[in-house]
Amino acid sequence: MNDDFNWTPDELQAIVDEHALVLFMKGEPGAPQCGFSNRAAQALQAFGEPFASVNILSDRRAFPSVCEWSDFPTMPQIFVHGELIGGSDIVLEMLQDGSLREMFDEGRQA
Repeated sequence: MNDDFNWTPDELQAIVDEHALVLFMKGEPGAPQCGFSNRAAQALQAFGEPFASVNILSDRRAFPSVCEWSDFPTMPQIFVHGELIGGSDIVLEMLQDGSLREMFDEGRQA
C-alpha cells in the first residue's frame, strides 16, 4: 500500500472498502516488525486469498489514527469485508476453526 496517504477516517474506510482482506500491521508481510504482526501475516498468507497490508510504522500518525478510527487499541488489526475481526490470535483461531473461510465466502456473496 502507498505509505503517504493522509490517515483520515475516510482514507482508512476506503482501504477496507476496496479490499476484501486488510491487515494493518507493524511492518510488511515479508518484513514484519513485531511477532503479532508476523503471526497475522502468516495466517492470512496460509488462508490463500489476496490481502492488502498497511504498514502503520510508515508514519508516526498512523498508529493512533487507525486505533481511534477502528476503536481497537492494538496492532495488528484484520478486516474482512470491511468488518474488524481483531488481531493475530483471533485470525489464527478463525483460520483453524474454518470461520474465517465462512465469513470471507459469505461476504463475497453479499
